[in-house]
Amino acid sequence: MGEVDPAFVQELEHRPKLGIIAAEGIPIIDLSTLSSSDATPDHSQALEGLVKQVGNACRDWGFFQVINHGVSLEKREKIFNASKKFFAQPLEEKNKIRRDDKGALGYYDTEHTKNVRDWKEVFDFTAHNPIIIPASYKPDEKELTKLGNQWPEHPPDLREICEDYAKEMERLAFKLMELIALSLGLRPDRFHGFFKDQTSAIRLNHYPPCPFPHLALGVGRHKDPGGLTILAQDDVGGLEVKRKSDGEWTWVKPTPNSYTINVGDISQVWSNDAYESVEHRVKVNPEKERFSIPYFFNPAHYTIVKPLEEIVNEQNPAKFRPYNWADFMANRKRSNFQKLDVENLQISHYRTSKLADKSEGALSINN
Repeated sequence: MGEVDPAFVQELEHRPKLGIIAAEGIPIIDLSTLSSSDATPDHSQALEGLVKQVGNACRDWGFFQVINHGVSLEKREKIFNASKKFFAQPLEEKNKIRRDDKGALGYYDTEHTKNVRDWKEVFDFTAHNPIIIPASYKPDEKELTKLGNQWPEHPPDLREICEDYAKEMERLAFKLMELIALSLGLRPDRFHGFFKDQTSAIRLNHYPPCPFPHLALGVGRHKDPGGLTILAQDDVGGLEVKRKSDGEWTWVKPTPNSYTINVGDISQVWSNDAYESVEHRVKVNPEKERFSIPYFFNPAHYTIVKPLEEIVNEQNPAKFRPYNWADFMANRKRSNFQKLDVENLQISHYRTSKLADKSEGALSINN
């Protein structure tokens, strides 16, 4: 088998188990009710039931799968086929659109998660092109810059396929956020305004076969920082979710033509901890390559993320201090390109706790 590069080796406590514990409790939710314009009591009852299912899944798991979601199967198959063609090219061809810390879109194969290198290669592009972001990760950075997509020469239709697929994902994302809003007792369009100038992105993932499945991970443990993530995965599988009930890593069995949805950090903050962004990771396969395509539904760069005023009250005080989305992401992306001495920024750094002297009304940060 040879020797594995130490950069890929997980700390002993985070190494994957070779067996599979299936996450059988993760709900599979049928969205077909949303495609009906029926105004009958039966339809209203079905919609109420759907909202309840989504709310329960967000609360209990932070993850769920959706079927009958309305996304064109043809467009899904097209982007998977185009992804396979792109990654099958020689490295020198892919490197023509290699990303770096100044242009963080395009091809990359040395990404780190929690300071350990991932066993994967990726191609990143934004759903809306270009997007506006801070010019650097520095805390006092005021300058903004445009970040634009890089497209390869081959396959020649990759750009058209990707842009078409991104529109499908955006439609589904808004539907899901409406269901989440309703489940929190909010009006369905409550979250729409945050995504007016969105910074949403899509990633094409390729996980080559790995001869060291007991040492390496395709992606290390992490939480997604945005609003929500919509994942399309092939039938190989590899996604594992940290079960809230006991902290056990559980495998998400791929359901044909479904999407796996997870709540992001921003939704956790907006809901004031009613819904939790849950840790997940990707196991490697020693024999088969795997492809997956996550869509990250992210708000505008200028968004100030904080618990919603409709949810916060005396009985349920704000559990997070406000933070700027662009600053947060600029800091997080630093660790993609270099091994840092400390863990990157998390929403836990913005968690609040009341000090003993309540008369001061002061807040401190729990790390």
